[in-house]
Amino acid sequence: MLERISDKLTDIVRQISGKAHISEKNIQDAIGEIKLALLEADASLRVVRRFVNQTSEEALGERILRSVAPGQQFVKIVHDKLVKLLGDSRQELKLKGPDTLSVILLLGLQGSGKTTTAAKLAVSLKDSGRKPLLVAADLVRPAAVEQLSILADQGGVGIYKEAEKNPVRVVTRGLQYAARQQYDTAIIDTSGRLQIDAEMMEEIRSVKKAAAADEVLLVADAMTGQSAVDIAKAFDEQLELTGVILSKFDSDARGGAALSVKSITGKPIKFIGTGEKLGDLEPFYPERIATRILGMGDVVTLVEKAQEAIDVQEAEQLQEKIARASFTLEDYLDQFRRVRKMGSLQSLIEMIPGARGALDESQIDEQEMKREEAIILSMTRPERRNHRIIGPSRRKRIARGSGTAVYDVNKLLRKFEKARLMMKKMAKNKKAQSAFLSQFGQTAT
Repeated sequence: MLERISDKLTDIVRQISGKAHISEKNIQDAIGEIKLALLEADASLRVVRRFVNQTSEEALGERILRSVAPGQQFVKIVHDKLVKLLGDSRQELKLKGPDTLSVILLLGLQGSGKTTTAAKLAVSLKDSGRKPLLVAADLVRPAAVEQLSILADQGGVGIYKEAEKNPVRVVTRGLQYAARQQYDTAIIDTSGRLQIDAEMMEEIRSVKKAAAADEVLLVADAMTGQSAVDIAKAFDEQLELTGVILSKFDSDARGGAALSVKSITGKPIKFIGTGEKLGDLEPFYPERIATRILGMGDVVTLVEKAQEAIDVQEAEQLQEKIARASFTLEDYLDQFRRVRKMGSLQSLIEMIPGARGALDESQIDEQEMKREEAIILSMTRPERRNHRIIGPSRRKRIARGSGTAVYDVNKLLRKFEKARLMMKKMAKNKKAQSAFLSQFGQTAT
C-alpha cells in the first residue's frame, strides 16, 4: 500500500537525514521533491500547498539550521506534518455501552466495497467482544442482500433481511429485531448508485432519520484517489458524516485519498480495508501510516499481528523443539499458516523498519510459499514428522500429488534442513541470530 509515495519520500528522507550540515537550499530542494511526490500521489492541490507552506516555515527556522542533527530534525518535521495531514490520532467508533443498541450507518457508491466492508466491520466488532447484527437495507443492487447473507454466515455474525422493498421499513424492523434479540450493535448496509444523485440522497436521508445512527460512515474506494475525497465531501455536505472507511487500501499505490480526506472534509478515517478476507479491516492510525510512508516501518502493528497469530504457549513449545532439533515439516507448515494469517509478505516487510529498500521486494515470491505448502500437504504424516525417510520414490509420488516437479521437492527439503540447522544454532548461540535472520530473508525470496 502507498508504494509509490513511500518510495519517493523514503529516498528523500534517506538523502537528507544523514547530513551533518544542511543549508536552506538543501531544505528547499527536499521540500520541492516532497511537493512533487504528493502531487503525483493525487493529493489535493490545496492540501499540498498547506503542507508545503507549513513544513517550509518550520524547517527554515534557525532551530533546524543550527541543530546538532539538522537532517533528523527535518525528517521529524516532515513526519509530524504527515501525521497531522492524516488526522493526528486514532479516532475510535463512538458506540454506546453493551446494554444499549448502537447503530452504524454505512454509505457509499456502488463498487466501493460497502457490503463487504459492512461484514468486515461486523467481524471486527465481534472479535472485540461486541454482538453485531447486519441489517440488509441495500435493496437496489441485485444480489446485495444475498451477498451480505453469505458474508454474515462466513463471519459468524447475525443478519436481518426480508423481502420488503422499502428500506426505511426494513431498517425500522431490523432495529426492533436487534433490540429484542439483545444485539448491542446494528450495522446498516444501504443502497448505493453508480454516481451521486438526488434519489439516492433522499433515500439515505430517510434511512438515517429512521435509524438515529450513532455513526454515519462513508465507504470510499481508496484507489479512486482525489475522486474519493470529492465523493466524501459531497456526502458530508448532505448527510453529515462522522467518519470514512477507505476500502481497497492495500491496492492503493498513490495515497491521494488518505492524504487529503481529513483536511478537505474534516472527518477522520476510522478504518482501512487491507485485503479481501473478512479479517482484513484495520483501525486507521495516522502516526503508524506516516512512519510507513517515510520507510520507518510500523513495529507496533507488526507486534499486534504477531500476538493475534501466535500463542505464547505454542511459541515456547516451538522453541523447545528447535533446541532439541525435533522441529519437523509439520511445524514448518504451521509457521507458513501463521505468517499468512498476519498478512502478505509485502505488507509485513513494510512494517519492518529499514526493510523497505534494503530487501529486493521483486524477488519475494508468495507463490513459492503456496507451492511448498502443497508439497508438504502431499506428504504422509510419518513423512512430515521425519523428512529423512523421504527417498527417491517418495519424492516422485509427492511431486505428482502436489502438481510440482521432483526438483521442487528436493529444493524444499534442502531449504528445510538448512533452516532447521540454523534455528538449532540460534537457540544455542545468540550471535547466530543475525545470520539466521539473513538466511530467512533469502528463503523468503
